[in-house]
Amino acid sequence: MKDFIAKPDPDVRVRDYRIGCIGAGMIMAECHLAAYAEAGFPVVAIASRTRVNAAAVAERWSIAKVHDTPDALIADPEVEIVDIAYPPDQQPDIIRQALAAPHIKAVLAQKPLALSLEDARALRDEAKAAGKALSVNQNMRYDQSMQVLKQLLDAGVLGDPVFAQIDMHAIPHWQGFLEGYDRLTLSNMSVHHLDALRFLFGDPEEVTSLTRTDPRTEFKHEDGIVVTTLRFPSGLMALSLEDVWSGPREDGYEDDQHITWRVEGTRGVARGTIGWPTGAASTLEYASADTTGGKWVSPEWDTMWFPHAFIGVMEQLQHALHTGTEPVLNVADNVRTMALVEAAYRSIDEGRTVRLDLTDD
Repeated sequence: MKDFIAKPDPDVRVRDYRIGCIGAGMIMAECHLAAYAEAGFPVVAIASRTRVNAAAVAERWSIAKVHDTPDALIADPEVEIVDIAYPPDQQPDIIRQALAAPHIKAVLAQKPLALSLEDARALRDEAKAAGKALSVNQNMRYDQSMQVLKQLLDAGVLGDPVFAQIDMHAIPHWQGFLEGYDRLTLSNMSVHHLDALRFLFGDPEEVTSLTRTDPRTEFKHEDGIVVTTLRFPSGLMALSLEDVWSGPREDGYEDDQHITWRVEGTRGVARGTIGWPTGAASTLEYASADTTGGKWVSPEWDTMWFPHAFIGVMEQLQHALHTGTEPVLNVADNVRTMALVEAAYRSIDEGRTVRLDLTDD
């Protein structure tokens, strides 16, 4: 077997399409726009629910044009790609407006794409009918450790996957709009990990999920701490754990928030960390009976999930436009992730293992 060479970040092949950003919150201001500035992607306009917020972000990132409303931004003929960072109950209407605008070539949406699987399927079909690219920002696929892990798996360095685990004990800063929804962790945190497991291993055939409420979260919620087990056609078992409680939050308590992952194969093992929420680079180390003589090897990089993974997300969409191909993060694939999330909720509601049915996807 040839020596393995890790490639943690994708090449930037295309910088040609003018981007209009809708939203001025943390994820847009700290991740999307930081990534786009580093990669040299042209952002020509921004809008949000509050013009003053959009104007402040525009000044920070030297964006020339601030629109009063998302509608006005979508109507701007200079904008070719609409990049959305809005709550999922409001996102579908914005997507539909963008798909209907003749000059808009593509849309980058947030996850979850919508509040229901039915709505996500409808958006998929409407984008296809409009002949436009609709991509969904599953940015964990572009985390550096996930990229290198996928390369290890594809190269056969670990042999056949036997067991995989993503283990999160970290407290997200829940957005205020989530207080109005009846779903919390699966839709907004597990979706990262379940999509990453699909990216790495394909579609599972069975899902089993358990949950309990998070004692720290004061507003009413259905799913707080979540444990999900997946079974794949190959026999691979995978575990996704999202513990958004992660211990007391008292003064003087020594916090140990972290996200780790592990993959065991017939010829090797890989393990690593995700840098969020600590603000560090993600890590990976692996040992292979075939390529490392059983010794642990640790590729290194300086880039991070937040914000650098967002370069790959926007680059894959621009490259798809440039080549006339489907985006890697295409909406049809994302509907399959949403179907997995929906099956996990069914497992919780019905107290049983659910077989994943993708016949409509």
